[in-house]
Amino acid sequence: MRVKIDGEHCTGHGRCAKYAPNVFILDDDGYNADRSNEIDVPAGEEENAKRGMKSCPERAITLVAE
Repeated sequence: MRVKIDGEHCTGHGRCAKYAPNVFILDDDGYNADRSNEIDVPAGEEENAKRGMKSCPERAITLVAE
C-alpha cells in the first residue's frame, strides 16, 4: 500500500501521525516530513494508515495503491 501527501494542503495538524506514527513521520513544525513523495506503508500498518488518512481535516492524504 502507498499513500501520498499533498504538501500544499497539509496544514500540520498531525492527526495522521496520531493513528499511524510508523507511517506518517512529522517534522519539527508538525507537518509530514515527506510531503512530496509517495510513502510505502509498512506491512501490518495498513489499517492505521487508513485511519490516519481519514483523520486529516484537509484530506491531504490520498491512497495511491492498495
